[in-house]
Amino acid sequence: MPVDRRPLAIFLMGPTASGKTALACALSEQFPLGLISVDSALVYRGLDIGSAKPDAATLARYPHALIDIRDPAQPYSAADFSADAQAAMQRVHQAGQVPLLVGGTGLYFRALQRGLSSLPEADTEIRAKLAEEAASIGWDGMHRRLAELDHAAAERIKPADAQRIQRALEVIELTGQPLSTQQQGGRGEPFPWRVLKLALLPKDRAPLHARIARRFDDMLHQGLLEEVAALRKRGDLRPDLPAIRAVGYRQAWEHLEGLHDASELRNRGIFATRQLAKRQITWLRSELDARTLDPESPLVAAWATDAVRLFLG
Repeated sequence: MPVDRRPLAIFLMGPTASGKTALACALSEQFPLGLISVDSALVYRGLDIGSAKPDAATLARYPHALIDIRDPAQPYSAADFSADAQAAMQRVHQAGQVPLLVGGTGLYFRALQRGLSSLPEADTEIRAKLAEEAASIGWDGMHRRLAELDHAAAERIKPADAQRIQRALEVIELTGQPLSTQQQGGRGEPFPWRVLKLALLPKDRAPLHARIARRFDDMLHQGLLEEVAALRKRGDLRPDLPAIRAVGYRQAWEHLEGLHDASELRNRGIFATRQLAKRQITWLRSELDARTLDPESPLVAAWATDAVRLFLG
């Protein structure tokens, strides 16, 4: 059997508030690892409190690539991440270290390892037409139309997610094929890294849910509303931008617009974060080649250390 001579990389994945950053930092104390963030909120400058971004002292001691690389007004895609991550991995490798990619954005991990299909560029005329139709029949009606044309996509996309419904219908109109079918395409060649996947998967979600609630309360005390107020004051940011749609930021933005009171902000923020964790856990369970570790176990650090030591040889 031929020897696999691809360079090594480690994926440390897990739901929000599961302790990924602390574990990644601890592992980098023991092994020659270069940390790379895999988080769709941490890429944005100024999104610090609500994204649970590692503080300046942590980042000074444990530098992470791909944090604070975009202004919130600039959308950042999975394709952007894939290109940036590959470049960061090469830099880490050339420095004599092993890349450790840590985060919870499953789409980013998937885009990096498996590639993305080539979807058509946005079409202004089609989008305008779809928006007019939505104004007439509502996004619920547009979602029902999507379900008739692409059941798999409609299963994944919520009826209230106007942007994704519009994009799915736009792709169908441009190509004549369901979005879900086209998204099955990807990398035509093997991933050029040999990867150890570690997934933090809690056996009991109750401690995770309690930690999510405590963390959201801490964010409010630390100034989440003031952070979002400063973003709104800029004048060039809108609630439909990816940065502002991030969990916590969307709810705080809506509160500052007077859509709900402080108590409802807390409830909505915690609920949205729990739903995010649920989606992340569902995705992680589909990663059948990942070694799962219970983040609530006192042995999780030891298990991860043993797995990395064995992998690095």
